[in-house]
Amino acid sequence: MYDDSAITFETDVESRFGLSRRDFMKFCAAMAATMGLPRGADAQIAEAITKKERPSVIWLHHQECTGCTESLLRSEHPTLDKLILDIVSLDYHETIFAAAGHQAETARLAAMEKNKGKYLLVVEGAIPTKDGGIYCKIGGKTSLELTRECAEHAAAIVAIGSCASWGGMPSTPPNPTGSAGVREALGRNDVVTIPGCPPNPYNFLSTVVHFLTFGTLPAVDPEGRPLFAYGRLIHENCERRAHFDAGRFAMEFGDEGHKKGYCLYKLGCKGPETYANCPTVLFGDAGPGSWPVGTGHPCIGCTEKGIGFAKPIHALADLKNQRPPVGYPRAVEEQGTGATLGSAALLVGVAAAAAGAGYKLVGNLGRDEDDDDQSQG
Repeated sequence: MYDDSAITFETDVESRFGLSRRDFMKFCAAMAATMGLPRGADAQIAEAITKKERPSVIWLHHQECTGCTESLLRSEHPTLDKLILDIVSLDYHETIFAAAGHQAETARLAAMEKNKGKYLLVVEGAIPTKDGGIYCKIGGKTSLELTRECAEHAAAIVAIGSCASWGGMPSTPPNPTGSAGVREALGRNDVVTIPGCPPNPYNFLSTVVHFLTFGTLPAVDPEGRPLFAYGRLIHENCERRAHFDAGRFAMEFGDEGHKKGYCLYKLGCKGPETYANCPTVLFGDAGPGSWPVGTGHPCIGCTEKGIGFAKPIHALADLKNQRPPVGYPRAVEEQGTGATLGSAALLVGVAAAAAGAGYKLVGNLGRDEDDDDQSQG
């Protein structure tokens, strides 16, 4: 006997999402695993996604480059049109909206009124707060006024990208427009932040799916970032971590260590002090290596306030839970002619910084007196 409900489900999935039932369930299972959900959550996710009634989404743009939206538009597994737009009803989005001017504003207000207390508000870009916020206006209202209006009756608020999360590049000193993230501008701690420049689109998608499935937003850290995506340091899952532990470092771009894929810590990689899942989810659906460190460039810490766009790109990272490995100056010897006077000067700078932090740099760089005492005991 055939199961009519199963046939209906399979037909609905194929017609709406362009995916086979198997691929759709694999996607739901992967989504559940990404968020660390318990066994059986994939079925709940599948049920939530295939509901005919889609929640309304109001998506605002402020001080930003539209990179967050562009990143989302380029997601491929599944594509935006096959899944994102079939999960939610995107009722207002300036970049991909067909309507403009008064028509766009009318659509926004109508969607907010119809879905009062139930719509999801997504904010992209920093919000200028200086001089009453006059440095960014949409539809005759400042960004701050518009966001407050839309946030009043939103079921949940998501700040996507570093600019909306904590101010990002617009807030860098001297910050003439008083740019701030959504949390700071609204004075609310219930805003979920998805930082990154741009953020990974699947972190946003997972957050939305969690909201659709369980009616709540995922667990977050003190900065409002979902723990499933920002609960671990980049350094912990980095593909170059073994080289860090072994004391093998690139000393400068293009040297032998860099060509061999050695750790980029001494080139200023902020992975040891940046929380994000970049090395595990990657970017652009391009496969292994499709993230900054994988292509040979240090992480700039774009998901962290006070690091991304604030800390010099080539300044050494503050190590959160690891110290420079024992004897790592060997990297200079291993690389031979690849280590130049510039590299030696950088090493001196590393030693000085470590000494200033209280480390004892005698023989084994990165060990302090307590470590020596313990090893002798």
